[in-house]
Amino acid sequence: MITLPGVKEILETKKVDEMDQIQRWTYDYVNKFSRISQKQAQKLVNELIEQCGLTEEEAVEVVNIMPSSLEEIRSFTFGWKKLILTSTSESILQKITSVNET
Repeated sequence: MITLPGVKEILETKKVDEMDQIQRWTYDYVNKFSRISQKQAQKLVNELIEQCGLTEEEAVEVVNIMPSSLEEIRSFTFGWKKLILTSTSESILQKITSVNET
């Protein structure tokens, strides 16, 4: 599992001129949608796993999407086929907000 900031960090090791078309598209995508650094992303993934009881896959999905409201969290966690308590959703949102503020 890898976050978008992780993909960005990997692709930044290569010159854009040396990338194939798929790599350039991916690089453009992660530049537009990566909102935090790789270090922040990894820390957030670890916090979501340890403190919110998410799996690594779920935590990476949250970090990649970086939802900004409880409604957004509910909209994609619905597909996880497990009950996410409101308190857990609020904790997830609080952790995302604290990362975005730094």
